[in-house]
Amino acid sequence: MVPVRELQPGGAYAAINGLQVYFEVHGTGRPLVVLHGGLLTIELAFGPMLPVLSQHHQVIGMDMQGHGRTADTDRPMRLEYLVDDVATLLEHLDISRADIFGFSLGGVVALELALRRPDVVGHLIIASVDHRPGHDEANQPSTPETAKRVPTTADFRSMRDTYARIAPDPGHFEAFATKAHAMVNSLQGWTDEELRSISAPTLLIVGDTDFVPVSRAATMHGLIPGAQLAVLPDTTHMGVIQSPDQVLPLVQRFLGSAASAG
Repeated sequence: MVPVRELQPGGAYAAINGLQVYFEVHGTGRPLVVLHGGLLTIELAFGPMLPVLSQHHQVIGMDMQGHGRTADTDRPMRLEYLVDDVATLLEHLDISRADIFGFSLGGVVALELALRRPDVVGHLIIASVDHRPGHDEANQPSTPETAKRVPTTADFRSMRDTYARIAPDPGHFEAFATKAHAMVNSLQGWTDEELRSISAPTLLIVGDTDFVPVSRAATMHGLIPGAQLAVLPDTTHMGVIQSPDQVLPLVQRFLGSAASAG
């Protein structure tokens, strides 16, 4: 059984790698870190799921650099920095190993964490991540098919409104969105060899009308040893994280196997 430190519930800040990283702790049990998508927050990505997940897990959410209550800095947005922030937060909390659940950008960070720091990753849940970003016409905004895949006007309004309400610098949204978008566009993905090297038990989740082509999710499923794949019907990219009734049973069953394994 992974040692679990008794943490105070609620939100707090930790000085990590030049940032004041905001994090929250919900519940007790086996540690589970949840990582939100780009321009989202803990609440926007996982709010409806936290009460259920925290019934059997010590759920730790963090707002990554520039997101939510964690202020942006002059530090560049780079994947390796975000990964190190997660690992450093776990060290700060005296957690030697945790299960990781990441959506979109958070899933990218989770996957890279499993490669760079396999010692800290228990079970791995990756939602809506493409291991070959930008290599398919379905990802291009000019195609008619993409119109139903992208976040809606209401989604973007929710992102902006939440940022204005809780961010340390409410007027920084557009500048930060440009910075985050540039980082995502620079991602090179992962090789077949890298995916084959993942040792953590892995659950992949995608929507059937996600940014991630189902065919590519199936390829990832075939490359990651022992991986499980769930395709949510009639579900877009944002719809994945907005469908707790579909996602929670999958996650609970998957993490239930982790708990039974001790």
